[in-house]
Amino acid sequence: MKRWMSTVATVGLVASGLALASPASAGGGRPGDAELERWAHDTWRSLVAMTDQETGLPADNVTGDLQTSSAYTSPTNIGGYLWSTVTARDLGIIGADEARDRMSTTLDTLNDLERNDASGMYYNWYSPTTGEKLTTWPDSGDPVHPFLSTVDNGWLAAALRIVREAEPALAEQADALYDSMDFASFFDPAGAAGLPAGTNRGGFWEQAPPDCSVAAPMYNGSGATAYYTCHHYDTTVSESRIATYLGIANGQIPPTALSGTHRTMPPGCDWAWQEQLPSGEYRTYDGFQVWEGAYSYDGMSFVPSWGGSMFESLMPDLLVPETKWGPKSWRLNHPITVAVQKRHGLEEAGYGYWGFSPASNPFGGYAEYGVDIAGMRSDGYTSDAEKTDVDIDRPGCAEGTNPDPVFGDGVVTPHAAFLALPYDRKGALSNLEGIENDLGAYGPGGFYDAVAVRSGTIAERYLSLDQSMIMAAIGNELTKDKLKDYFVDREMEQRLRPAMRQQEFSSSWGAGGDNKG
Repeated sequence: MKRWMSTVATVGLVASGLALASPASAGGGRPGDAELERWAHDTWRSLVAMTDQETGLPADNVTGDLQTSSAYTSPTNIGGYLWSTVTARDLGIIGADEARDRMSTTLDTLNDLERNDASGMYYNWYSPTTGEKLTTWPDSGDPVHPFLSTVDNGWLAAALRIVREAEPALAEQADALYDSMDFASFFDPAGAAGLPAGTNRGGFWEQAPPDCSVAAPMYNGSGATAYYTCHHYDTTVSESRIATYLGIANGQIPPTALSGTHRTMPPGCDWAWQEQLPSGEYRTYDGFQVWEGAYSYDGMSFVPSWGGSMFESLMPDLLVPETKWGPKSWRLNHPITVAVQKRHGLEEAGYGYWGFSPASNPFGGYAEYGVDIAGMRSDGYTSDAEKTDVDIDRPGCAEGTNPDPVFGDGVVTPHAAFLALPYDRKGALSNLEGIENDLGAYGPGGFYDAVAVRSGTIAERYLSLDQSMIMAAIGNELTKDKLKDYFVDREMEQRLRPAMRQQEFSSSWGAGGDNKG
């Protein structure tokens, strides 16, 4: 039996209120810190429940009673578990020996997992109990076409950076795995149509899939043939930017990749399919002209994500010091994004709660939630179970079909509110307290994945990805961004920070004021 089985006893003490105070609580703290610690203890419990003891791989999800886990996992899930383990250690939830043993088990398994030889990248789906690459779905038996995902490998690589700094005894092993991953394999120097610089594709297959793909020599010059996705990651406000950051930090792709994505789609009626017609201006970075467009909401201007969800906007900010390195871009855009989500939930839709992001559907399955008007996608992520579409006028181009909708059963996702902690701590804590105490969307593993606020229907399930975002957000809040300290090194700062510093978004508080209170 592995030494880290002691977590079961630790969690039991926490649940009974008998655990010793963690370093974060020693000597007091800000109002709300004790609550954040309690939530972190319970959230960690769900991650323990879904992680296989022999492989150290977390399942993708576990039922609300923490009894039944899924039979598949992904690189993102594995990465999230690793940084959650570091966070659990730093918060005093588990001891240093247990944390080291847990991470060591996972790294040993990662070393043995089947990978793409030409890039060092991991496939998208594995068995959490055996580590085998999946070629059929465990539930249905349908075929899986093994895929190498840009963004999923980005989150795993990000976690390896954290482990190598947070646990010196594992630094060599984590570093070897990290150095073997070549992000140039995803980077298309020609970029997407209509954009001035190169950017990443969504990933590739080794064999032609049944759907759309583009056969090409692998971009890293390995000589292998890859079947790339037909789409690029061509929007700036996207969780996929983590892979761009890593490629730049490693010297595998050029810093000009930051100019190879859309802030918004360009202005004009040729692009009137997007959710809003943007305002903005062209700016030039390193010889590349970029349309710095912005959308508007309640007097505020901001750079939107594709679907209008919180995790697209703020997940990379858990690890990358975006507001520090992007004083004219992310420092403005992140708090405005939070304010938009909050005002939509509390004022426009009148749900009484806020925080919208892809998550479990309270009525079954999985669904994409967001603030429709705040995303570029015309049939974007909606904030309610009825999928109420917002369609406003595009003056001079198109007349809106539903400019003033009546919203239905709003679905809030707790991890989205946790992502808002650095920008509206008071509002996020109040929101989460209501979700727990008034809506009852809380169980033995912390906040359930989603809740429909008007019907009270709860998705009694925990997703590894969403729980790991919660752990990171709480950890950053209680340890003054320790995960970011682990993630960043001098080489990353020298290569990435100057490229980020020069970017200037068209974001502005305008008449919308700020998000305080």
